[in-house]
Amino acid sequence: MKLVVAGLTGSAALTMQCLAAPAAAPVKGPGTSDRFTIERVGGHPNFSGVWSVMNTANWDIEPHLAKAALELRAGPVVPVPAKALVALGAVGSVPAGLGIVEGGKIPYTAQAMAKRQENQAHYSERDPEVKCNLPGVPRANYMSLPFQIVQSAKTMLMSYEYDGAVRDILFNDPGPAPIDSWMGQSVGKWDGDTLTVTVTGQNDNTWFDRAGNFHSGGMKVVERWTMLNANTIRYEADITDPATFTRPWKMSMLIYRRLGEDARLQQFKCVEFVEELMYGDLRKEPLK
Repeated sequence: MKLVVAGLTGSAALTMQCLAAPAAAPVKGPGTSDRFTIERVGGHPNFSGVWSVMNTANWDIEPHLAKAALELRAGPVVPVPAKALVALGAVGSVPAGLGIVEGGKIPYTAQAMAKRQENQAHYSERDPEVKCNLPGVPRANYMSLPFQIVQSAKTMLMSYEYDGAVRDILFNDPGPAPIDSWMGQSVGKWDGDTLTVTVTGQNDNTWFDRAGNFHSGGMKVVERWTMLNANTIRYEADITDPATFTRPWKMSMLIYRRLGEDARLQQFKCVEFVEELMYGDLRKEPLK
């Protein structure tokens, strides 16, 4: 299609011609009919690949405005960053986000809400991510670092770049988890083309985000993974924890396939990065 506008010549006319051109056909890749084809393995959608989110849920899963820091203290006019975070400047600030919690608010009990507020006031001391603890589920899925899914006809492994966390999705339910752990026990089943994973047996040391949102050791997470197209997953998680919340609640988001040469996991074994924070004061001569 060619569009001619009186008075336009040269590059301006070429620009108008390009704008009026019909949309290009979908880009086809090797072994697929087009970029929206969902491959299958063992009769089920193949989730294999490297994935990551494009949201700010790891800062705060509830809707939130941008602010100077995760931990604030009273200032002469408005709150200012806590002393431990001042030197981080804009790096320590919080970007705004629409949140991923259905309804916008987590239904805490009154006692749990007070603890959440206390966690926020002591973020730099308490957030498990600061100490390089394993992130738990669902937080592992929406951290800034990617994760990889490896799937066969009968098995599935989820491997996370952050701290080398892993999840083995069990398709034969072994019964209750023998012991609580950071990543819990994940039992999967197929509901049509949706992968449903029930996660139990997590300890109470993980948070949902950097904003102090937490849970008890009795939390149950039911995840639903649905491929919308070859490069997009619809992720939902139902959270049940009567010790912390007044009712079950839900989070949901989109997760995107990493494409290109950087679609691979790097190493982020952060334990050694926090040795000074955790144990520096135990030196015979602590650093000033």
